[in-house]
Amino acid sequence: MSEIAEIFDSVESRIQKLFIKINSLEENTAALRTELQKAATLIQQQNEQIKMLQSDCESLKMTNSLLGGEENKRETKLKINSLIREIDYCIAQLAD
Repeated sequence: MSEIAEIFDSVESRIQKLFIKINSLEENTAALRTELQKAATLIQQQNEQIKMLQSDCESLKMTNSLLGGEENKRETKLKINSLIREIDYCIAQLAD
């Protein structure tokens, strides 16, 4: 009987250790989920910031080309000609 009691105590001890491990792993999983959610939020905010900065960069490029920097003269002339054609087209449509 004493062997059975020892085996029973050993099994009970192992089961308690398993429950402790399970609880620890559940807490760890919850912490990791929270951290993952924070990281996802941060990534989304950074993506939005990247989009805004790209838009600002495009606006600055357009402004710089319209100002007529030495390296952008050809681009500036083409853009102005394109804008003039668009304005002429709009005027023609309004005249009809």
